[in-house]
Amino acid sequence: MSVLEKVKELRDVTGAGMQDCKNALKENDNNIERSIEYLRKKGVLKAAKKSSRDAAEGLIILGEDKDCLALTEINSETDFVAKNNEFLNFCSKISEYSTKANNLDDLNNLSIDGVTVKDLIVSLVSKIGENIKLRRFKKISKENSNLSFYIHNKANNNTGKIISAIKYKSKVDESSQLASSICMHIAAMSPMALNENKLDADFINNEKKIIEEQIDKNGKKPEILEKIIKGKLTKVISENTLMNQKWVIDQELTVNQAISNFNKDKSDNFEVLDFHRLKVGEGIELQKIDFREEVKSLTK
Repeated sequence: MSVLEKVKELRDVTGAGMQDCKNALKENDNNIERSIEYLRKKGVLKAAKKSSRDAAEGLIILGEDKDCLALTEINSETDFVAKNNEFLNFCSKISEYSTKANNLDDLNNLSIDGVTVKDLIVSLVSKIGENIKLRRFKKISKENSNLSFYIHNKANNNTGKIISAIKYKSKVDESSQLASSICMHIAAMSPMALNENKLDADFINNEKKIIEEQIDKNGKKPEILEKIIKGKLTKVISENTLMNQKWVIDQELTVNQAISNFNKDKSDNFEVLDFHRLKVGEGIELQKIDFREEVKSLTK
């Protein structure tokens, strides 16, 4: 069996990383059994086994420099671990270095004090005893615009349960307060898109089908039905697009109207170009495990 085949076999058995398997085999004369024991002693095997467990808690981390913002979601299995000092210290490191990465792979392979982020995670899992994962990463470049953000439910100045950010244009200093308020609105109202043009066509078509199935068609003329469907669809679009949502600060206005009033008052041309919102655990489907089966697996 070649060295490469042995590395593959060791990875299949342990779930450990490629480099960890190569090092283990090298240290143990390519003996699989001794290499497994070696990985167990190093704590790598322990971390690898935990990597299959659900991790839907954790924090969103903000990285910031003069040119960009970086938003990173890092998950843990429990909220208790998300408050652990070692976990928070790791998040601070990510905050400090994340703007150097362009995507999630870059971040995983980024070197911090001579150790890659993915290896730091393995070490952290071994110490804390829970699965920890880097799940999502978003880099937001300034590109001749302004950036603003809001952190909800803060763990510290750079982490929280929700972080929202906008890219915007403005020529007045007072716009920073409006930008911050819009970020707070996004965190609270979770719009799907900036405006109707940015909404996914499949979402609109699906909502239209649902409305058509739900309305009572008995005795109604086609033109009346079409008007009802259009009105209900307009409401759905308004509720899910940032510019058309009711402004959290004044429910008599939409976000677009609030911006228009600001521009008129300040002789400005404030414009939201884009927005981003990350919430911890969003979209994660937790596996339901039978307690008896889990106990059996632990005794094997």
